[in-house]
Amino acid sequence: MTPQRSTPSTAKPLTEEVELSGHIIDSLLLPKVLDCITSRGGQFRIKHITIGQERRDPSIAVIEIQADTEAVLQEILAQVADHGAVSTEAQDCRLVPADMESAFPEGFYSTTNQRTEVRIDGHWFEVKEQEMDCGIVIDAASRTARCVPMLDVIAGMPIVVGHLGVRVFPEERQKQGQVFEFMNSAVSTEKPKGAAVREIARQMFETLRSGGRILVVGGPAIVHTGSAEHLCQLIRRGYVHRLFAGNALATHDIELSLFGTSLGVKVDRGDLAEAGHEHHLRAINRIRRAGGIGPAVHTGLLKSGIMYECVKNHVEFLLAGSIRDDGPLPEVITDAIEAQRLMRAQIRDITFCLMIATTLHSIAVGNLLPAWVKVVCVDINPSTVIKLNDRGSFQTSGLVTDVEPFLRILDQELQSLEANNK
Repeated sequence: MTPQRSTPSTAKPLTEEVELSGHIIDSLLLPKVLDCITSRGGQFRIKHITIGQERRDPSIAVIEIQADTEAVLQEILAQVADHGAVSTEAQDCRLVPADMESAFPEGFYSTTNQRTEVRIDGHWFEVKEQEMDCGIVIDAASRTARCVPMLDVIAGMPIVVGHLGVRVFPEERQKQGQVFEFMNSAVSTEKPKGAAVREIARQMFETLRSGGRILVVGGPAIVHTGSAEHLCQLIRRGYVHRLFAGNALATHDIELSLFGTSLGVKVDRGDLAEAGHEHHLRAINRIRRAGGIGPAVHTGLLKSGIMYECVKNHVEFLLAGSIRDDGPLPEVITDAIEAQRLMRAQIRDITFCLMIATTLHSIAVGNLLPAWVKVVCVDINPSTVIKLNDRGSFQTSGLVTDVEPFLRILDQELQSLEANNK
């Protein structure tokens, strides 16, 4: 029997036309979109492109995407949408009611931390409370849209499904001078630290002058390294509007105030105190007996330290616990989901975030912040900054250095700016 030769398929590829606009050349959005198409087995044809002549001028590209199957085409469209590519076929977003509590319908639109709009009844509306890894719920009565975490889904909520009628506006990589450009390059200890700290101080100073709000996310190394007083200075002078931390930072800060030690080590001398290993537990016990950090300050039990300054200067703090916590202190939130919800509510007015020496809390907060909030992460461990960027918090500038010299120089630079701008 003569073997039959297979004939190539003559089926036409499926196509979808998308438009990409903005600073798509200098922000490398266009090559990213084209790479998304080809790396997932599709083809493209640039049907039209207009390149802005000046830095402030936007560019526009109309791209025809081709794929052999509907599944491949939809995967490509999902990926390029996150870079701001929008279908040229105007359609409203598709809504599917949630069929159960604490879960999205299959095929839900998974949000990024970038500015997003949805199309409802032919009009585009901004998505409120922007956050990555959420869904989008629509309120038909008020014609509004907002991000909703999975656990907050209620049965019957109209949830956006698919990518039609959704458009993303990637944050532009604005020119911030050579220092921050260098900080945003590959993570390394070989960075111009003095210049970087000056730039961080300038941004914090400008944030305060413009009425913005600064969040500090801190780890216990601030206390261990003898840096607590530098942070106290920033709190007193108004550079900290909110503090996120865990049980450890607050415990060792209070231990330092009550016993002069941190983890049982005398901070001013660096040697172990007798029975110093008990100090952190005794500190927690005294605060619990006093009824909490606030009451301990008001009764005079707690007379110094980061937590003392927060209470005295009306700086809100949120302490999120972990499974390894001793005690914990009364204010520590031991329910991780509840802590996340409270953090989510308290970051809405934040415009600048300084993360210092805490991997767990930095990544947790980075996941909640929208892309337009400037983030600076300072850590002796380069992997903290790397993990933040890998999770999508690309707005993070990283500085690999020890905590104490960073906070000391930051305080000095801020004082210099204050003196020069009186």
